[in-house]
Amino acid sequence: MTRVQPRPRGRELGLLVIVGLTLLAGSLALGATERFHLAQLEEQPGPFELLGPAEPTQLLIFVGCLFAAHLALVLSGRRTDQILLPTVGLLGGIGLLLMERLPQDLAGGLGGLAQTQLVWLVLCVAVLTTLAVAVRNDGWLRRYKYTWAAGGVVLLLLVFLFGREVNGARLSLAIGPISGQPTELLKVILVVFLAGYLSENRPLLVEESTRLGPLRLPPLPYLAPMVAMWAIALGIVIVQRDLGAALLFFLVFLLLLYVSTARFSFVALGLAAFALGGVVLYAIFGHVRDRIDIWLDPWADPLGGGYQVIQALHAFARGGLIGTGLGNGLPTIGGQPPIPALHTDFPFAALGEELGLVGILGILGLYLVLIARGFRIALAAQDEFRAILAAGLSLVISVQAFIIAGGNLKLIPLTGITLPFISYGGSSLLANAVIVGLLIAFSERKDEPLPAVRPPGRLRQLVSRGSA
Repeated sequence: MTRVQPRPRGRELGLLVIVGLTLLAGSLALGATERFHLAQLEEQPGPFELLGPAEPTQLLIFVGCLFAAHLALVLSGRRTDQILLPTVGLLGGIGLLLMERLPQDLAGGLGGLAQTQLVWLVLCVAVLTTLAVAVRNDGWLRRYKYTWAAGGVVLLLLVFLFGREVNGARLSLAIGPISGQPTELLKVILVVFLAGYLSENRPLLVEESTRLGPLRLPPLPYLAPMVAMWAIALGIVIVQRDLGAALLFFLVFLLLLYVSTARFSFVALGLAAFALGGVVLYAIFGHVRDRIDIWLDPWADPLGGGYQVIQALHAFARGGLIGTGLGNGLPTIGGQPPIPALHTDFPFAALGEELGLVGILGILGLYLVLIARGFRIALAAQDEFRAILAAGLSLVISVQAFIIAGGNLKLIPLTGITLPFISYGGSSLLANAVIVGLLIAFSERKDEPLPAVRPPGRLRQLVSRGSA
């Protein structure tokens, strides 16, 4: 049995120190703002009351968990990515500060919004670290990809039959006191299945074609899974009224298809089919029509359907370039935040108000770091399955982030998905922890040089272009 040799991770440690100092600065700013507002209400202002972080215990627990995860990775002795953990830690810390700033009775059964979010963040770090340390190969994913796909279909059926409606959308599934959103786990299952399917059939998808007039389609036997994905995405909109999940699944599918084959015609065909299906759904289903109409003109119903979008746009406008400061956004109205569902659907708008354009660009930059590291792992993979899997996992998080950011900014219709690692909710945090944990595990480099890599499709073109 090979003895495990601890391996220092200096870059990760240095970045975690920066993350801890950044979160401490944010907590101090939030605490100063809260104490200042309290002093104004009590008419007892005093500079000595402005010192100290907002919730030091919660912040220390979270940062301590990050350093414990770092220690576990050091002791495992694996040569894995050292950027992903600090990136996730900073995103999760920003989300925790936001939850501390919001009214604590918005959600949470463990003492309030922030404490419940802290529990989920601790579990998130634990799941991420366990996978990063324990997963040594992808055989259990590769061999049982069709079993995973069948499990995903079962999850959808369970939500359809026994799911609980929230704001008109059938998203949650409750088992006793525990509830969650199975679609969060389904996005991981989807990528595993697609990685297996595309890696097995990539040569045929790249080299073979079926002519339909001027169009070059994939071979007809291999077109069926694409049609099935299109039907599942639109079916989610119909049955669960979950436009966000449908858009996420289909975009990830199209992007993975392009990464694998480098054939833009497949993507164009998929987008055309999705647009056609969207037109049909707009004409038939009222909830789809409402979402589109609100997106096109929220001011047509400013106190009803368009209220959230309008308030989000006002929040971005108030934030300006550098923001109003943590905790210094628009006061609550009747004890509630000015934007309904601020902690789940609109955290990007809240951060845009308090951190400004500079802050939200920094947050989007963190998501770009995640996708860049994921694609770097994909490029270094020694086989096509792992390359496509790593690319797909990183795309899930980044596409989800940019969908919700686009909805908050009114660039696309508003969807009900969460902002990864920032929004309140255990299902999203745990599913994204699984994704990052797998990415770290699959990033391991051996002591000896890796053999020459032949990444699939578009990845290969990017590699050759970069080395030219």
